Amino acid sequence: MPFFPDCSFGPPARVFAAIALLGAVSAGSAVAQTAPDPVVATVNGQQIHASEVQAMVETLPAQARSMPQQQLYPMLLDQLVDEQALVAEAKKTGLDKDPGVARSVQMAEDRALASGLLAKLVRPQITDEAVKARYDQEFAGKPGEEEVHARHILVNDEATAKKIIAELKKGADFAALSKQYSKDPGASAQGGDLGFFKKNDMVPEFADAAFALKDNEVTPEPVKTQFGWHVIQTLGRRTTPPPAFEQERDELRQQMVQEAVQKEVAKARAAVTVVKFNMDGSPAKATDTAEPPPAK
Repeated sequence: MPFFPDCSFGPPARVFAAIALLGAVSAGSAVAQTAPDPVVATVNGQQIHASEVQAMVETLPAQARSMPQQQLYPMLLDQLVDEQALVAEAKKTGLDKDPGVARSVQMAEDRALASGLLAKLVRPQITDEAVKARYDQEFAGKPGEEEVHARHILVNDEATAKKIIAELKKGADFAALSKQYSKDPGASAQGGDLGFFKKNDMVPEFADAAFALKDNEVTPEPVKTQFGWHVIQTLGRRTTPPPAFEQERDELRQQMVQEAVQKEVAKARAAVTVVKFNMDGSPAKATDTAEPPPAK
């Protein structure tokens, strides 16, 4: 359905980069190991711990994580053993002294430190109780949102739309005209039916017209949007109750993670001195080093 409004940009890209470093806050981290962490293999005396296998598990997609542990863990342990064998061979050849490799190692260490710090700072803030409190603040006890059930016919020009409205006034079948004229294939296959939708689900011109109509009423004039000219009929309306906590929990948690990460990144950024240069190493203009305005 091609009538969703344009999405506005959220927090700055660097905040999302920080979120990527953090990973899934609620999934746990290897920052602080309080449980026993046995050695599960050694490679030339280099120990591999159970926590390293578990860390790999947490990076897998949900379907892979659902595999039985007796199958999954040996596979991941073998991967870690292979990795350590390659590391041993690389050190034999002196690759660990290569400047490019050393830089990559340093970058990986920096990312791990940033991720570990964010996990340490943010995870305690995103408790189940905090998420529930956010839900209560945003949804609980609030009235439901109105939805309308509408159908439409989308054409390229106003004249054709007016012709369709005239035919409807003479008793023509809306669904048949939609299949005949509409250039919205998804809706026309359903007789133009868009189902129920909220006002902010559609572009403003379309939504305003649909919500202004009475039940079974057709727009007296064509409605123009960025997609073309619409003939709209509203079939009914309803008020939906606020979504249940279980429906919103994960999205609310993610929002809270983003907000907490943004706050911690801003705090860390304010505590350091930043000097920027152009990509060729030359001094940047003063305007190039200005911080972007806070995200709305």
